[in-house]
Amino acid sequence: MLTRPEYIRKSLETNLFFLRIMKEHSFFLEAGFVCKDANLIQQAELFKNAFNALLTETVNLANGVITQESVASQEFVTNNTLPAEQITQNLSGVPIDLNLTQAELALAGNSANLNSPQLESAVYYLNQRAIALSAAIAQFKGVVLNAVLSCNLYTTLFPLLIDHIRREAILFNISLTRLQSGLNPDDPAMAAQLEAFWNRIMGEHSLFIRNLLDPTEEKLFATAQSFANQFKKLTAEAEAADSNKSAINAVTKRSLAAAKSVRDFNKQGTELILMCKIKSIIIPLLADHVTREANHFLKLLKHFEMKV
Repeated sequence: MLTRPEYIRKSLETNLFFLRIMKEHSFFLEAGFVCKDANLIQQAELFKNAFNALLTETVNLANGVITQESVASQEFVTNNTLPAEQITQNLSGVPIDLNLTQAELALAGNSANLNSPQLESAVYYLNQRAIALSAAIAQFKGVVLNAVLSCNLYTTLFPLLIDHIRREAILFNISLTRLQSGLNPDDPAMAAQLEAFWNRIMGEHSLFIRNLLDPTEEKLFATAQSFANQFKKLTAEAEAADSNKSAINAVTKRSLAAAKSVRDFNKQGTELILMCKIKSIIIPLLADHVTREANHFLKLLKHFEMKV
Protein backbone atom coordinates (compact mmCIF):
# COMPACT_ATOMS: atom_id res chain seq x y z
CA MET A 1 0.00 0.00 0.00
CA LEU A 2 1.17 3.51 -0.77
CA THR A 3 1.96 5.86 2.08
CA ARG A 4 0.23 9.25 2.14
CA PRO A 5 3.27 11.06 0.64
CA GLU A 6 3.62 8.38 -2.06
CA TYR A 7 -0.10 8.59 -2.88
CA ILE A 8 -0.05 12.38 -3.17
CA ARG A 9 3.11 12.55 -5.24
CA LYS A 10 2.24 9.67 -7.57
CA SER A 11 -1.32 10.96 -8.09
CA LEU A 12 -0.17 14.45 -9.00
CA GLU A 13 2.55 13.20 -11.35
CA THR A 14 0.14 10.78 -13.03
CA ASN A 15 -2.40 13.55 -13.54
CA LEU A 16 0.17 16.06 -14.76
CA PHE A 17 1.24 13.65 -17.48
CA PHE A 18 -2.05 12.10 -18.53
CA LEU A 19 -4.39 15.10 -18.23
CA ARG A 20 -2.28 16.99 -20.78
CA ILE A 21 -2.18 13.92 -23.01
CA MET A 22 -5.99 13.63 -22.80
CA LYS A 23 -6.42 17.36 -23.45
CA GLU A 24 -4.31 17.06 -26.58
CA HIS A 25 -6.19 13.96 -27.72
CA SER A 26 -9.34 16.08 -27.49
CA PHE A 27 -7.66 18.74 -29.61
CA PHE A 28 -6.56 16.19 -32.23
CA LEU A 29 -10.11 14.85 -32.43
CA GLU A 30 -11.61 18.34 -32.64
CA ALA A 31 -9.22 19.42 -35.39
CA GLY A 32 -9.73 16.15 -37.29
CA PHE A 33 -13.51 16.30 -37.66
CA VAL A 34 -15.07 17.97 -40.72
CA CYS A 35 -17.54 20.86 -40.70
CA LYS A 36 -20.66 18.71 -41.09
CA ASP A 37 -19.91 17.00 -37.78
CA ALA A 38 -20.29 20.14 -35.68
CA ASN A 39 -21.74 18.15 -32.79
CA LEU A 40 -18.62 16.00 -32.55
CA ILE A 41 -16.42 19.08 -32.79
CA GLN A 42 -18.36 20.60 -29.90
CA GLN A 43 -18.06 17.43 -27.80
CA ALA A 44 -14.30 17.29 -28.37
CA GLU A 45 -14.03 20.97 -27.43
CA LEU A 46 -15.92 20.30 -24.19
CA PHE A 47 -13.55 17.45 -23.35
CA LYS A 48 -10.55 19.65 -24.12
CA ASN A 49 -11.82 22.38 -21.80
CA ALA A 50 -12.68 19.90 -19.04
CA PHE A 51 -9.21 18.34 -19.13
CA ASN A 52 -7.68 21.81 -19.26
CA ALA A 53 -9.54 22.77 -16.08
CA LEU A 54 -8.43 19.63 -14.23
CA LEU A 55 -4.85 20.11 -15.42
CA THR A 56 -4.90 23.71 -14.16
CA GLU A 57 -6.04 22.49 -10.76
CA THR A 58 -3.34 19.81 -10.77
CA VAL A 59 -0.59 22.31 -11.58
CA ASN A 60 -1.69 24.47 -8.66
CA LEU A 61 -1.60 21.48 -6.29
CA ALA A 62 1.66 20.05 -7.64
CA ASN A 63 3.99 23.04 -7.58
CA GLY A 64 6.69 22.41 -4.99
CA VAL A 65 5.24 19.00 -4.16
CA ILE A 66 6.28 16.68 -7.00
CA THR A 67 9.82 15.36 -7.42
CA GLN A 68 12.51 17.25 -9.29
CA GLU A 69 13.12 14.04 -11.24
CA SER A 70 9.63 14.17 -12.74
CA VAL A 71 10.04 17.82 -13.71
CA ALA A 72 13.44 17.15 -15.28
CA SER A 73 12.13 14.16 -17.25
CA GLN A 74 10.14 16.54 -19.52
CA GLU A 75 7.21 14.14 -19.53
CA PHE A 76 4.86 17.02 -18.59
CA VAL A 77 6.16 19.72 -20.94
CA THR A 78 9.30 20.17 -23.02
CA ASN A 79 11.12 23.26 -24.23
CA ASN A 80 9.27 22.77 -27.53
CA THR A 81 5.74 22.50 -26.11
CA LEU A 82 4.91 26.21 -26.04
CA PRO A 83 6.17 27.04 -29.57
CA ALA A 84 4.48 23.86 -30.85
CA GLU A 85 1.19 25.01 -29.32
CA GLN A 86 1.55 28.53 -30.69
CA ILE A 87 2.12 27.33 -34.25
CA THR A 88 -0.55 24.62 -33.96
CA GLN A 89 -3.09 27.16 -32.72
CA ASN A 90 -2.26 29.50 -35.60
CA LEU A 91 -2.50 26.72 -38.19
CA SER A 92 -5.71 25.13 -36.89
CA GLY A 93 -7.64 28.07 -35.51
CA VAL A 94 -8.48 25.93 -32.47
CA PRO A 95 -7.72 27.83 -29.24
CA ILE A 96 -5.10 26.43 -26.82
CA ASP A 97 -4.47 27.65 -23.27
CA LEU A 98 -0.90 28.90 -23.58
CA ASN A 99 -0.93 30.39 -20.07
CA LEU A 100 -1.35 26.90 -18.61
CA THR A 101 1.71 25.71 -20.51
CA GLN A 102 3.72 28.62 -19.12
CA ALA A 103 2.60 27.65 -15.61
CA GLU A 104 3.71 24.07 -16.25
CA LEU A 105 7.10 25.25 -17.47
CA ALA A 106 7.49 27.06 -14.13
CA LEU A 107 6.71 23.95 -12.04
CA ALA A 108 9.23 23.27 -9.30
CA GLY A 109 9.97 19.94 -7.67
CA ASN A 110 10.47 19.69 -3.93
CA SER A 111 8.31 16.94 -2.37
CA ALA A 112 7.37 19.22 0.52
CA ASN A 113 4.01 19.22 2.36
CA LEU A 114 3.39 15.56 1.55
CA ASN A 115 1.89 14.71 4.94
CA SER A 116 -0.95 17.20 4.68
CA PRO A 117 -4.41 15.58 5.15
CA GLN A 118 -5.92 18.57 3.34
CA LEU A 119 -3.70 17.99 0.31
CA GLU A 120 -4.48 14.28 0.38
CA SER A 121 -8.21 15.07 0.37
CA ALA A 122 -7.84 17.52 -2.52
CA VAL A 123 -5.86 14.94 -4.51
CA TYR A 124 -8.43 12.22 -3.81
CA TYR A 125 -11.23 14.46 -5.13
CA LEU A 126 -9.12 15.37 -8.18
CA ASN A 127 -8.53 11.69 -8.92
CA GLN A 128 -12.24 10.89 -8.67
CA ARG A 129 -13.14 13.54 -11.24
CA ALA A 130 -10.28 12.48 -13.51
CA ILE A 131 -11.52 8.87 -13.33
CA ALA A 132 -14.98 9.94 -14.47
CA LEU A 133 -13.63 12.16 -17.25
CA SER A 134 -11.13 9.59 -18.54
CA ALA A 135 -13.90 6.97 -18.68
CA ALA A 136 -16.11 9.39 -20.59
CA ILE A 137 -13.49 10.24 -23.21
CA ALA A 138 -12.55 6.57 -23.62
CA GLN A 139 -16.20 5.89 -24.43
CA PHE A 140 -16.34 8.87 -26.81
CA LYS A 141 -13.24 7.65 -28.64
CA GLY A 142 -14.83 4.21 -28.92
CA VAL A 143 -17.96 5.69 -30.48
CA VAL A 144 -15.87 7.70 -32.95
CA LEU A 145 -13.78 4.65 -33.83
CA ASN A 146 -16.84 2.48 -34.48
CA ALA A 147 -18.36 5.19 -36.68
CA VAL A 148 -15.15 5.42 -38.73
CA LEU A 149 -14.81 1.64 -39.05
CA SER A 150 -18.43 1.36 -40.23
CA CYS A 151 -17.79 4.10 -42.83
CA ASN A 152 -20.33 6.43 -41.21
CA LEU A 153 -17.81 9.11 -40.23
CA TYR A 154 -14.86 10.83 -41.90
CA THR A 155 -11.95 12.23 -39.92
CA THR A 156 -8.36 13.03 -40.76
CA LEU A 157 -7.24 10.67 -37.96
CA PHE A 158 -6.27 7.09 -38.79
CA PRO A 159 -8.55 4.44 -37.23
CA LEU A 160 -5.46 2.99 -35.50
CA LEU A 161 -4.70 6.40 -34.00
CA ILE A 162 -8.21 6.65 -32.57
CA ASP A 163 -7.87 3.17 -31.06
CA HIS A 164 -4.39 4.14 -29.83
CA ILE A 165 -5.65 7.18 -27.91
CA ARG A 166 -8.60 5.17 -26.59
CA ARG A 167 -6.18 2.64 -25.06
CA GLU A 168 -4.21 5.46 -23.44
CA ALA A 169 -7.39 6.83 -21.86
CA ILE A 170 -8.17 3.36 -20.49
CA LEU A 171 -4.65 3.08 -19.02
CA PHE A 172 -5.07 6.49 -17.36
CA ASN A 173 -8.36 5.35 -15.86
CA ILE A 174 -6.83 2.09 -14.60
CA SER A 175 -3.85 3.96 -13.12
CA LEU A 176 -6.10 6.34 -11.18
CA THR A 177 -8.30 3.49 -9.98
CA ARG A 178 -5.23 1.71 -8.62
CA LEU A 179 -4.12 4.88 -6.87
CA GLN A 180 -7.52 5.29 -5.22
CA SER A 181 -7.07 1.75 -3.86
CA GLY A 182 -3.65 2.65 -2.45
CA LEU A 183 -1.74 0.78 -5.17
CA ASN A 184 1.17 1.94 -7.31
CA PRO A 185 0.04 2.10 -10.97
CA ASP A 186 3.67 1.65 -12.06
CA ASP A 187 4.50 -1.27 -9.77
CA PRO A 188 7.70 -3.02 -10.98
CA ALA A 189 5.76 -6.28 -10.62
CA MET A 190 3.73 -5.04 -13.62
CA ALA A 191 6.85 -4.24 -15.68
CA ALA A 192 6.12 -6.77 -18.42
CA GLN A 193 2.54 -5.57 -18.96
CA LEU A 194 3.49 -1.89 -18.90
CA GLU A 195 6.48 -2.40 -21.19
CA ALA A 196 4.31 -4.33 -23.64
CA PHE A 197 1.80 -1.46 -23.57
CA TRP A 198 4.30 1.35 -24.05
CA ASN A 199 6.48 -0.47 -26.58
CA ARG A 200 3.35 -0.92 -28.67
CA ILE A 201 2.56 2.78 -28.25
CA MET A 202 6.09 3.76 -29.34
CA GLY A 203 5.83 1.52 -32.39
CA GLU A 204 2.48 2.98 -33.38
CA HIS A 205 3.86 6.51 -33.01
CA SER A 206 6.52 5.55 -35.54
CA LEU A 207 3.87 4.23 -37.93
CA PHE A 208 1.85 7.45 -37.63
CA ILE A 209 4.95 9.55 -38.29
CA ARG A 210 5.86 7.36 -41.27
CA ASN A 211 2.42 7.76 -42.83
CA LEU A 212 2.21 11.52 -42.21
CA LEU A 213 5.53 12.25 -43.90
CA ASP A 214 5.63 13.45 -47.48
CA PRO A 215 6.51 10.54 -49.82
CA THR A 216 9.74 12.34 -50.76
CA GLU A 217 11.07 12.12 -47.17
CA GLU A 218 12.47 8.67 -47.88
CA LYS A 219 15.21 8.63 -45.22
CA LEU A 220 12.85 9.70 -42.44
CA PHE A 221 10.26 7.22 -43.72
CA ALA A 222 12.82 4.40 -43.49
CA THR A 223 13.93 5.45 -40.00
CA ALA A 224 10.34 5.56 -38.75
CA GLN A 225 9.67 2.12 -40.25
CA SER A 226 12.79 0.75 -38.58
CA PHE A 227 11.59 2.01 -35.19
CA ALA A 228 8.15 0.51 -35.81
CA ASN A 229 9.72 -2.88 -36.52
CA GLN A 230 11.97 -2.65 -33.45
CA PHE A 231 9.13 -1.80 -31.08
CA LYS A 232 6.89 -4.49 -32.54
CA LYS A 233 9.57 -7.02 -31.63
CA LEU A 234 10.02 -5.53 -28.15
CA THR A 235 6.26 -5.66 -27.57
CA ALA A 236 6.22 -9.36 -28.36
CA GLU A 237 9.25 -9.95 -26.13
CA ALA A 238 7.64 -8.13 -23.19
CA GLU A 239 4.43 -10.12 -23.62
CA ALA A 240 6.39 -13.38 -23.69
CA ALA A 241 8.45 -12.42 -20.61
CA ASP A 242 5.45 -11.76 -18.36
CA SER A 243 6.24 -14.50 -15.81
CA ASN A 244 10.02 -14.63 -16.29
CA LYS A 245 11.92 -12.04 -14.22
CA SER A 246 15.29 -12.51 -15.90
CA ALA A 247 13.67 -12.27 -19.33
CA ILE A 248 11.81 -9.05 -18.51
CA ASN A 249 15.02 -7.53 -17.12
CA ALA A 250 16.68 -8.11 -20.49
CA VAL A 251 13.67 -6.64 -22.31
CA THR A 252 13.80 -3.58 -20.04
CA LYS A 253 17.41 -2.90 -21.05
CA ARG A 254 16.62 -3.25 -24.77
CA SER A 255 13.47 -1.15 -24.41
CA LEU A 256 15.43 1.57 -22.63
CA ALA A 257 17.93 1.82 -25.48
CA ALA A 258 15.16 1.88 -28.09
CA ALA A 259 13.11 4.45 -26.17
CA LYS A 260 16.12 6.78 -25.91
CA SER A 261 16.69 6.52 -29.66
CA VAL A 262 13.07 7.14 -30.62
CA ARG A 263 12.80 10.01 -28.13
CA ASP A 264 15.79 11.67 -29.77
CA PHE A 265 14.29 11.04 -33.21
CA ASN A 266 10.94 12.54 -32.14
CA LYS A 267 12.61 15.53 -30.47
CA GLN A 268 14.74 16.28 -33.51
CA GLY A 269 11.70 15.85 -35.73
CA THR A 270 9.71 18.31 -33.61
CA GLU A 271 12.46 20.91 -33.88
CA LEU A 272 12.72 20.46 -37.65
CA ILE A 273 8.94 20.72 -38.03
CA LEU A 274 8.96 23.93 -35.96
CA MET A 275 11.59 25.31 -38.37
CA CYS A 276 9.59 24.07 -41.40
CA LYS A 277 12.47 21.80 -42.42
CA ILE A 278 10.41 18.62 -42.94
CA LYS A 279 7.80 18.04 -45.63
CA SER A 280 4.85 16.43 -43.87
CA ILE A 281 1.31 16.88 -42.60
CA ILE A 282 2.47 16.41 -39.00
CA ILE A 283 1.08 19.20 -36.82
CA PRO A 284 3.78 20.48 -34.42
CA LEU A 285 1.85 19.64 -31.25
CA LEU A 286 1.57 15.99 -32.31
CA ALA A 287 5.35 15.77 -32.70
CA ASP A 288 5.92 17.22 -29.22
CA HIS A 289 3.15 15.00 -27.83
CA VAL A 290 4.88 11.78 -28.89
CA THR A 291 8.21 13.10 -27.57
CA ARG A 292 6.67 13.58 -24.11
CA GLU A 293 5.20 10.09 -24.17
CA ALA A 294 8.66 8.72 -24.97
CA ASN A 295 10.05 10.72 -22.03
CA HIS A 296 7.39 9.19 -19.79
CA PHE A 297 8.28 5.68 -20.95
CA LEU A 298 11.97 6.39 -20.37
CA LYS A 299 11.31 7.46 -16.78
CA LEU A 300 9.25 4.32 -16.23
CA LEU A 301 11.97 2.07 -17.67
CA LYS A 302 14.66 3.69 -15.54
CA HIS A 303 12.60 2.94 -12.42
CA PHE A 304 12.17 -0.67 -13.50
CA GLU A 305 15.89 -0.96 -14.20
CA MET A 306 16.71 0.32 -10.70
CA LYS A 307 14.51 -2.41 -9.18
CA VAL A 308 16.46 -5.21 -10.89
